[in-house]
Amino acid sequence: MSHCSSRALTLLSSVFGACGLLLVGIAVSTDYWLYMEEGTVSPQNQTTEVKMALHAGLWRVCFFAGREKGRCVASEYFLEPEINLVTENTENILKTVRTATPFPMVSLFLVFTAFVISNIGHIRPQRTILAFVSGIFFILSGLSLVVGLVLYISSINDEVMNRPSSSEQYFHYRYGWSFAFAASSFLLKEGAGVMSVYLFTKRYAEEEMYRPHPAFYRPRLSDCSDYSGQFLQPEAWRRGRSPSDISSDVSIQMTQNYPPAIKYPDHLHISTSPC
Repeated sequence: MSHCSSRALTLLSSVFGACGLLLVGIAVSTDYWLYMEEGTVSPQNQTTEVKMALHAGLWRVCFFAGREKGRCVASEYFLEPEINLVTENTENILKTVRTATPFPMVSLFLVFTAFVISNIGHIRPQRTILAFVSGIFFILSGLSLVVGLVLYISSINDEVMNRPSSSEQYFHYRYGWSFAFAASSFLLKEGAGVMSVYLFTKRYAEEEMYRPHPAFYRPRLSDCSDYSGQFLQPEAWRRGRSPSDISSDVSIQMTQNYPPAIKYPDHLHISTSPC
């Protein structure tokens, strides 16, 4: 049961991380974060006329209504004189939202790093620390993205609140699907981060469960050995005995089995003890 739950966490964290990386990549590279529309209202029959409509991303602004219909320009050039933006507040909105651009880029880099580390950790599960590191990167990526989203929303709200009200003009804005992808990516990355950290704690607990207690370590009994005072690790108990150890035991047994009548002369006795 524990093995199945670990495999489920591994699979879910990979899927959440991959989806979060995909969504934030699409959000950063597309131009549908914000839709804006401006126009005039006729006081006689209350009909509206669209003067300007655009959709904007982090890098481009594209107009789909008004005099600039069909034109797309890079964000750093949208204030060119030939582009007809209706009011100064619209220009300020497009200018201020650029302050949020670095945070989604940092988030994209962090989630890519987290995804690579997470997959290496899944391939080599004995490297338990990799699951923890990838989880931290996933969480940091989500936090960086949510900071960018908050700055993006607050910049727009500040400019909209400062816009002068007029019965003859109207202004509408809404967030696009690129913004929704970024928000969904935040949830997926935080979920992947939490699952990765939980997977680390689970693997670490399993390692501690199967790790022998220090009381089971066996000390060497020979006082003359160069390794006296050290302890044999459990891994060494499971290894087979080397040929040199076997031959040493055989020679000791042969020496002990000599008849007691056979004595070596005292002058030929050579001590082999290292002590």
